[in-house]
Amino acid sequence: MQKTYPFITTKVWLCLLAAGLLVLLAACGGSTTTTASPTNTPTTVPTNTPTTAPTNTPTSTGNSVTIMNFAFSPLTLTVKTGTKVTWTNKDTVTHTVTADQGAFNSGLLPSGNSFSFTFTQAGTYSYHSNIHHSMMATTVVH
Repeated sequence: MQKTYPFITTKVWLCLLAAGLLVLLAACGGSTTTTASPTNTPTTVPTNTPTTAPTNTPTSTGNSVTIMNFAFSPLTLTVKTGTKVTWTNKDTVTHTVTADQGAFNSGLLPSGNSFSFTFTQAGTYSYHSNIHHSMMATTVVH
């Protein structure tokens, strides 16, 4: 009669399961490398004028929004009625700029392209990318 050793069989299966999980986790841990494109940022001449300390507020009062790294920047843009706002896609993939309530829609906006909209009515305009739903931002018009 042959003896069986269930505790040894169990240990073997647990070791095989652990090894399989390690292989699976190693396969999921790949990394990607992105290379930043050079930009033509103008240089400024230093002055003796005091400057204010930078803040980390997501609000801006300019009239442009950059789409980069799967995000709109700034997250909140404040403009006056009649202001033309331009969104520029600096990502490597296509996005959209779509108002939640339908006020504007860029359609497909490939990398390197821009979309503009003139805000003629005061209000808060939330928008997103129809392709990447986690991308959301707001324009406040006074």
